[in-house]
Amino acid sequence: MTHTAFSRWTLLLLAMTASRLSGCGYNQFQSKDEAVKAAWGEVVNQYQRRADLIPNLVNTVKGYASHEKETLESVTRARAAATSFQITPEVLNNPEAFKKFQQVQGELSNALSRLMAVSEKYPDLKADTSFRDLQSQLEG
Repeated sequence: MTHTAFSRWTLLLLAMTASRLSGCGYNQFQSKDEAVKAAWGEVVNQYQRRADLIPNLVNTVKGYASHEKETLESVTRARAAATSFQITPEVLNNPEAFKKFQQVQGELSNALSRLMAVSEKYPDLKADTSFRDLQSQLEG
């Protein structure tokens, strides 16, 4: 076997090894990408679940604290903003859209925190079974 033939076989062997390894890496990449999308789907589901509970919470609080109109309206506005933002797995790849998503969810969290602080002023509200159930569901 000459040096040239040896080099050809070596190159062929290296090319075959590289092609096999690159295929494995691609499959792992696809698998990891699908896992990330599935996990992101769970995050989105939890945010949607929280948003779906808010109208019930606001209505429960209205019965006890009707003069806390500003707080109730801010929660309603924050929920509307959060639910109007269309979230898809592609948001993870778009820094501006992801930042907007975080901002909207942060505003909703702040509004809910203010609502929970208001509830501290009303012992009857805190004792209400519906309110306690909704509060524990929101806390997760």
